[in-house]
Amino acid sequence: MMRLGRDDCNFAAMGKTVRKRLDRVDRRVAKFLSEDGRDRGNTLADRLKLSPPTVRARIRAMIERNVLRIVGVLDVAKRPELIAAIVGIHANGRGKLNAIAKKMSELPFVTSVSIVTGRYDIIAEVLFEGDMEMLYQVTSELLPGLAEPGVISGSETFVVMQSHNKWMSLPNGCWEEDVGSEEKTA
Repeated sequence: MMRLGRDDCNFAAMGKTVRKRLDRVDRRVAKFLSEDGRDRGNTLADRLKLSPPTVRARIRAMIERNVLRIVGVLDVAKRPELIAAIVGIHANGRGKLNAIAKKMSELPFVTSVSIVTGRYDIIAEVLFEGDMEMLYQVTSELLPGLAEPGVISGSETFVVMQSHNKWMSLPNGCWEEDVGSEEKTA
């Protein structure tokens, strides 16, 4: 197992600044939006006992600071055409673990990438429409091809067979052929 180097754990080296905590009002706005992202107007202001302009300003500020995103998500357990998997990756990052994770996050079908402690160095979640051959291509060709030979030394893939409360947004590469299609489906 690879040991994290000083630069792998150093937030400044990762390009991170110390994260500022959300205040109580922002946390309440985010909580209510996480329950129903459509509720952004007067109803949300009434629930929070704030003025609508204050609520809109708080939402806009959190979006601009990139701490809030309002998106549609799917319950992947109810979508049999989608395959979700979690990939544990052993990487010999040599101080470049964050750069590898960033490149990985930009791949099609990747929904999230995290540098973690424990058995693996990186955990990636993937979601795609396809079959096991497509999963094999993602885990055996795309992921190892992100770095110089030997940097990604192995991986283990866990196909999600059943999930509970697993809501995900669609990553790049998933259902893109349907976007902009003139076909009308019922």
